[in-house]
Amino acid sequence: MSFSASPRPAPGPRRRSLLASAAGVALLTGCTGGSDSGGADADPSAVERARARAARDSEELAGRYAAVAAAHPALAERLRPLRAEVVRHAEAFGAVRAASPQASPSVSARAAGPQDGSGPVPASEKDALALLVAAERKLADQRAEALLQVPGELARLLASVAAAGAAHVYLLTEGDG
Repeated sequence: MSFSASPRPAPGPRRRSLLASAAGVALLTGCTGGSDSGGADADPSAVERARARAARDSEELAGRYAAVAAAHPALAERLRPLRAEVVRHAEAFGAVRAASPQASPSVSARAAGPQDGSGPVPASEKDALALLVAAERKLADQRAEALLQVPGELARLLASVAAAGAAHVYLLTEGDG
């Protein structure tokens, strides 16, 4: 008895492409083992602004996860580990208030529109997951671009968190079809 391959390809990105993306982001940061000194022209205030923005972005994303979990309790268990990782990312960037399990009212009140993953939580679970996917993609792309502008350790952290965001996109979309 032979088993044939499924005629329908699995939804979402393949593991190989996900790993290739993560490896590409890691290559962009370089392979230096040096400290966070970066170049001689690295502006410490610009680095701190980039770190603060990354922390704030992760806090807002954690708030979106909390809002979706609150609006769709059936998704809460699936989203719990992803949100916990986003909270750890915020803390790694220096955030202190990301640990709250409740969605920030300011996050819910900000309505930049559903295209970028912000705004009110959609009524359907599928649309709510799409909101998170859009937010994760946008943030991973922003971080991949930002890592080219900062030195050493912060660039490596941004690369790592961008790769984690790409993995979150995969995990959020793997059951679609």
